[in-house]
Amino acid sequence: MSPILKTMPNATERIACIDVGTNTALLLVADLEPATGKIVTVDHRQTIVRLGQKVDEHRMIHPEALERLTACMTEYRKLCDELGVQRILAVGTSALRDAANRDEVIAAVKSATGIEIRCISGEDEAALTFFGAVAGLPEAPEPFTVIDIGGGSTEIIMGTANALESAVSMNVGSVRMTERFCTSQPPSPEEFEAAREEIDRQLAAALPPFFAGRQQVFGVAGTLNTIAQVCLGDRQFDAGRVQGFRLEYDAVHELVEQLRAMTIDEIVAFGIPEGRADVFTMGVLILHQFMRMLGVGSLTVSIQGLRYGVAQRELQKLRRRS
Repeated sequence: MSPILKTMPNATERIACIDVGTNTALLLVADLEPATGKIVTVDHRQTIVRLGQKVDEHRMIHPEALERLTACMTEYRKLCDELGVQRILAVGTSALRDAANRDEVIAAVKSATGIEIRCISGEDEAALTFFGAVAGLPEAPEPFTVIDIGGGSTEIIMGTANALESAVSMNVGSVRMTERFCTSQPPSPEEFEAAREEIDRQLAAALPPFFAGRQQVFGVAGTLNTIAQVCLGDRQFDAGRVQGFRLEYDAVHELVEQLRAMTIDEIVAFGIPEGRADVFTMGVLILHQFMRMLGVGSLTVSIQGLRYGVAQRELQKLRRRS
């Protein structure tokens, strides 16, 4: 980093925030503007790496998954260098939390790319996701709830723009539920019902504190973004159309009923990437049961989330130093 930028008050800083999830690695390159309090998006990318391959069963990151992650981080590092990124902040979530060999994985990625992934707790993930979901909104409704359906876990968080009130991280995710319950695609009626019962069991224990915030719900991350894309009728992801999309429960219900009878090829024909298609049904089922059990008629989709939470935290640090 330039020494001028280190000492110059209110200087803009370009950072990269990477969310290493169970299924997808997400990159945000952004300019932090302490003078205005803004996070200005420069670029964002997503790559399906399936880091959580068999982690639920074996509690280890598979060598093939590590290869995919290292290749992805190499590409992200190259892009960051091209864009003049000054700092790279990478965080790992559910798959790394569960893996007994996470330290070896983190060391291997750092050795190959120079990027150090910090494994964060479910509580930290929830807090960063919550504030990231509404970062930059002029007025966030209060209280509000955020749901983040990942590959290995689902976070539900409620609070205001200034403080968390309730947060939970559940070991329910699209990859985890698919690997645990689905031996085929489409799943058998028995497999689908067993997955639904497990999702309901965990939601029943987690949801009571969140009824106060069910009138204003935001959904973030890949599953929600992809559902919005499908409901918009788009073949390709368009961040501008997905951001702020109002997703109705009836549309989610119709979609999950379609998906439970579809093959992977038919799901891909919907415009779902191959690396997400095989776990998409379970991701939609998790959202469906959340909305049904909490009584959520609609929610607002945000392309933001954990990455933006990391950026927001760094922006606050810069502003305090200015």
